[in-house]
Amino acid sequence: MTKSVIEDASNGECTEVLADEPKSIILGIIAQLSKGADLHRVTLPTFVLEPRSLLEKLSDFISHPDLIIDVNKVDDPVERFVSVVRFYLSGWHIRPKGVKKPYNPILGEFFKCQYCYPNDTRATYIAEQVSHHPPISAFHMASPANNLIVRGEMRPKSKFLGNSVASISDGITHVEFTDRKETYDIAYPNVYARGIVFGTMIMELADTSSVRCKQTDLICELEFKAKGYFSGSYNMLCGVIKRVSTGEKLYELSGKWSEILYIKDCKTGEKREFFNALKAKIIPKACLPLEKQDWNESRRLWNDVTTALKANNIDAATAAKSAIEDDQRARRKEQEANNAQHEARFFRHIPGVLGKNSGPGEWVLKSEGLSDLDSFVQF
Repeated sequence: MTKSVIEDASNGECTEVLADEPKSIILGIIAQLSKGADLHRVTLPTFVLEPRSLLEKLSDFISHPDLIIDVNKVDDPVERFVSVVRFYLSGWHIRPKGVKKPYNPILGEFFKCQYCYPNDTRATYIAEQVSHHPPISAFHMASPANNLIVRGEMRPKSKFLGNSVASISDGITHVEFTDRKETYDIAYPNVYARGIVFGTMIMELADTSSVRCKQTDLICELEFKAKGYFSGSYNMLCGVIKRVSTGEKLYELSGKWSEILYIKDCKTGEKREFFNALKAKIIPKACLPLEKQDWNESRRLWNDVTTALKANNIDAATAAKSAIEDDQRARRKEQEANNAQHEARFFRHIPGVLGKNSGPGEWVLKSEGLSDLDSFVQF
């Protein structure tokens, strides 16, 4: 099959121009929608897929451990907070070329991996699709030697907005330093696919995001800026770090999250480089070989789809994706016939209110009291 997507990286941005056939498929889907429609139940064409599951994509935010593993040893709470903000912002630059969407995980799917760090310590990461309607992905990373936990959940909601599609990023992430009993609560910006009807297609982060630590009385308010029609630039960000109780501004952030970010000390006026995505090194993740993975582990489950996509065989990828979705529907139908409820394997639900938009309750790891996850996730 001929290549259906023409990628354009000449401007340093993740843009793409669709050929006639895939463009007509997207227009056919759009014709069935009204502005503001929820896209959760819409099956998108295979050629727009990023060849990995959302459960694996969520691990991008722990790909730069050098920015976080020694932060708990820093005595100054403001410096610790600034380091957590840098760590959070370091994950956004990891993305595919063009406008791509990761696989929607099936109910019960999970992804696990380990990281070996430069200081001879390690971390274990586990993510699971704990709900299908609505879709909820829960994740937990632990590095006991570094007194570090990164956990949370993602509850994406997609909406059609005319010439763009919005992925509303409900959910929250917690970064915890267990020895200091500090928790940093992180809310995400939204993701937009622009130009799906006319113009060049591009992915943008936009709207607001925040990092807050109640124990240190600090908050970082961030704005991911969308490019204007006649001015501005892609991937711009601005923000301020301040004390919650007094409103005192400590630092200002600016720059491009896909290239270089800067931080300015509000007292001294000094401005310096904060994070350089162009030079940052990603720590690779270690996964079990496919033959040792369970059938519903992400890489094994989606292997046929991934292999076909990487070979640009869209027909084979579509057939493999349809087989997975058909099997999921059959399993769900059988459960409903038996009045059975799905029980998550690694996470449990705690009722309550989580975040500003993420709905009732929170999903936490069942083995929350363990000092090491290895035995629990069977590495």
